[in-house]
Amino acid sequence: MKKNNVLTAVVIVLYGMFFLPWLDWSIQIQAVSALVMIQILWIGRVFPLAFSSILLILLLSFHFFSYDETLSFFGSELVWLLFSTFILAHAFIQTGLAGRVSLSILRLCKGSGRLLIFISFALMFVLTVFIPSNIGKGSLISSILDDISQRLQSVQFTPNLSKSMFIGISYVSAISAAFVPTGASSTIYAFGIFSEVSSEMTYVHWLLYLGAPILVFVFLLGGLLELFFPAEKVNHELVKHLLNTKFVQLGAWTWPEIKMTIISGIILLLWMTQSLHDYSIPLVGLLGAVLTVLPYSGVLTWEQAKKGINWDMMIFFAATLMLSNMLISTDTIDIFASYVSSLSNHYPSLILVLTLIIFTALIRIIFVNVLGFLTIMLPLSVTLGEQITGISPLSLGMAVYLTGVPGFILVTQSPVHLISYSYGYFTEKDLWKVGSAALVVWVGLIFASFFFYWNHII
Repeated sequence: MKKNNVLTAVVIVLYGMFFLPWLDWSIQIQAVSALVMIQILWIGRVFPLAFSSILLILLLSFHFFSYDETLSFFGSELVWLLFSTFILAHAFIQTGLAGRVSLSILRLCKGSGRLLIFISFALMFVLTVFIPSNIGKGSLISSILDDISQRLQSVQFTPNLSKSMFIGISYVSAISAAFVPTGASSTIYAFGIFSEVSSEMTYVHWLLYLGAPILVFVFLLGGLLELFFPAEKVNHELVKHLLNTKFVQLGAWTWPEIKMTIISGIILLLWMTQSLHDYSIPLVGLLGAVLTVLPYSGVLTWEQAKKGINWDMMIFFAATLMLSNMLISTDTIDIFASYVSSLSNHYPSLILVLTLIIFTALIRIIFVNVLGFLTIMLPLSVTLGEQITGISPLSLGMAVYLTGVPGFILVTQSPVHLISYSYGYFTEKDLWKVGSAALVVWVGLIFASFFFYWNHII
């Protein structure tokens, strides 16, 4: 409470210093002040994210836009895509399809502990198509792996296997969310930014551009985990029995599961074939959400569907769109980018790109909220890419985006870290140890992708 009072006082003082009507500050100085004020509220969790976002709406409406202009961001197709994915994910879980898919995939490990680690990673990628929530995916998989680990521990001591599974899930949950455009709220935001940069950005293009470095890293992550925590040999028959028992408990396929499978298949097919029919990803997402609620085709009532919608997140998401637009429309981003790009006259672009990637990775350590962080970094990186000769704005934007998605070092960097950590299978020291190496590998892979992969396919 004392911390919140101090941060609230800081915000009030900043408002008094820069926004009182008799003060004559430039619009760019006020924009930076607004940015600092809202980040204090968001990072410090002074108020719930949604309420802090409402305060931002007031600030923007009084000092930067008209009230109508501010509220127009709630009509953004990205906000409605987030709305749709909430309903689709809720239906996917409530019908039991998520659990059935998860156990079906985990059974492919055939009782092997090492293979179980990689299969759990693969499962994250499958679930991210249907569950645009890192917390949702992390909670679902962690609960299944916890049950397996507990039963294994009763007959065999396997601490390294458990550490690898739970630390790996913490990392892959966030990274897999970047695999598809609908993987998380931050991914949806990034997709909107990249779509403005390149009119050719589609679901398939996203997979092509970002999928390759992500998949390479997942394999390297498996190697790092084996290096730091060599997995013990387990009783294959016991692991198979545990997974088969849980799968049998699900029983036969239900009609809601079948209908949700059909709806998911239709939506995924339309997303993948966007170039053929030109229906946008948000529009197709809304179609899928409606199909889950319609009589006969649906699997939820509207009352049930509403329970899956995170209205606070929608307000917060719309507020991030407002904030980034404010930074762009006031030329604040352009001015700062111009200053940075002027350094390109003295330093090679390779050094500037590497510096920006490393800076993003380091500052991400103190940012818990990825979406709020990307609100600043993505518009800046894209603008820098437009101003520096020889640099693709899309490539630079993707590099910064991928760098800012995962949190490797601290438990507090991600809600999924906190969920996995709560099961007690790894320590903060364990996370720091493997996370430091993983961060170096991740940054190196992004840097290599920028110069040797994206430059050849974009």
